[in-house]
Amino acid sequence: MAHQILVLNGPNLNMLGSREPEVYGPDTLDDVIKAVRIHVGDQAEVRDSQSNVEGTLIDSLQDAADWADGVVFNPGGFSHTSVALRDAIVATGLPVIETHMSNVHAREEFRHQSITAGVCLGVVAGFGASSYLVAVDALIRHLDDSGS
Repeated sequence: MAHQILVLNGPNLNMLGSREPEVYGPDTLDDVIKAVRIHVGDQAEVRDSQSNVEGTLIDSLQDAADWADGVVFNPGGFSHTSVALRDAIVATGLPVIETHMSNVHAREEFRHQSITAGVCLGVVAGFGASSYLVAVDALIRHLDDSGS
């Protein structure tokens, strides 16, 4: 049976393709999600969501607890500020892999600390759109190994 995976994206990721292409590359969010779906093939059903609103992201995580086996989550700037998202990740009980397109550790100092990363299975950052592919591979492997 294929895994059920949520790919969740936070603030400003709807601007991919036009937002700082020197940092985030030329791919739109639709391009990224399409690449993920092609990449996973029949290993997983991928649902996706994006919001610029913290509460909506929390609602998406809580909803995923009812159907998903795991989450690939790019919380964007909220990863550095949101205790509420951290708490929502914990509350779901789902394995979550945090992902970022840019290498947050090579950027401004305030991006070096992630509030959400400590409750995630792992973090993938710095590989552009490919960060999502690495993250979904790691999540599928974890789900396969845990029998989920």
